[in-house]
Parts: sequence; C-alpha cells; structure tokens
Amino acid sequence: MNELDFSGQQVLIVGGSSGIGNGMAQAFRARGARVHVCGTRAKASDYTVDEGSDLDGLGYSQLDVSSAAAIEAFDPKLDRVDVLILAQGAVIYRRGEFEMDGFRKVMEVNLMSLMGCATKFHAQLKASNGRLIIVSSTAAYHATKGNPSYNASKTGAVGLTRTLAQAWSEDGIRVNGIAPGLVDTKMTKVTTADPKRLEGAIARIPLQRLGTPADMAGAALFLASPLSAYVCGHTLVVDGGLIL
Repeated sequence: MNELDFSGQQVLIVGGSSGIGNGMAQAFRARGARVHVCGTRAKASDYTVDEGSDLDGLGYSQLDVSSAAAIEAFDPKLDRVDVLILAQGAVIYRRGEFEMDGFRKVMEVNLMSLMGCATKFHAQLKASNGRLIIVSSTAAYHATKGNPSYNASKTGAVGLTRTLAQAWSEDGIRVNGIAPGLVDTKMTKVTTADPKRLEGAIARIPLQRLGTPADMAGAALFLASPLSAYVCGHTLVVDGGLIL
C-alpha cells in the first residue's frame, strides 16, 4: 500500500494558481489526484511559468476571496472534495497595513476568507471524511514590524485551525495547518530580489537556504495522507529552522 497515492481523490486548492499553493497542486497531481485550483485571474492562460505558475493538468476557476459574495457563489463543479487546501494570501508593504483600508483588505483575504471557504465546503468534506489544510505563516509566532494585518491574520489562522479541528472532528473531517517560513515565491520578491536582504535572511535560517513550494508540498502530502491519521489541529512549521 502506497500511503501517498491519491488516485481517485479530488483536491481543491484555493490560491493554487501560483507559489506555495501551485507547488502543492502539482505534487498531488503527480500522485494521482484530480486537482482543481483557484486564482484571481479570469482564466488559466493568464498565468505564466515565469511567475511561478504551472497549471498543466489542473482544473481552474477564478475566485476573488476578498469578496464574501464571490465565495458564497463559487461553484467549481466538483462532485466531491477529499482534500481542501486554503493557501490564499495577501500582504501590503510600505506600511500600507497601518492604514485601516489596507488592514481590512489583508485581513479579509488571510483570515475571513478561510472561514468562508471552509464552511462553503464543509458538507462535501464531511461526506468524504475529508481533510482541510490551512496555510498560515511563521509570522504567527513572532512580530513582523511593518505588517500588522499580515501578522494578526496569520496568527488568527493558527487559532482557526485548532478550533475547526476540534469542532469538525466529530464530522470525520481532519483539520491541520502548515506555517511556511521564507519561501521563494513572487510574494517574497521584496526580500529575495534584494541581494543584501536575501543574504541577511538566509543567514538567519539554520538550513542556510530559502524554502521552496516543493518543501511545503511535502508537508501537505503528509497531512492529507493516512501517515498523519492521528494528527489533529496541529500547525506544522516548515521553515528550515528559522524561528528556532
């Protein structure tokens, strides 16, 4: 028995059009799953490999998670959902999150939409004894001076993971999370594209390298598989030792 074989299973990844979510999507597809991803653009062809998007073999739907109405109306036409991964995320730099409009915008994407998407697919997850994986961040475990909403929302995501795990276990749904460290994606270019900042960042990581979407995918495969059958409500830190 191959416990990492997802043949016959359907995986839905919100925020799966690029970056961490896209790495997870391709990892599940490579192991036999039918994978459907959501992104903000109108169609799959609006994404390019150059920006960290590989939509080959994936189903695609547009979804603006900052809109509660859009989440409510969302219908990806899946007859079942075995694994739901919530990998959406937003951040505003240059102190934009200290303005209330910016604070609310990031909070809506990073926290409010998690609950919206989770409850949207609760019935399907219950029907399949499914697994829900919430992607937060190591920012939940330390201060991030310039990004109060990113920090508060990711901290909230860890708390939501614990509580949904407790509440939904009686429905046969196993809920866990992943807290990535510094991963090389378009969202982290503010650091990775600056040689001096990148050097300083890597110096703080015991494994001496950035994380990759594939690193995060390995954790997601574990949490979605029978290998983690007794793991419930845990957020797995995958950061190369950054927050040690």
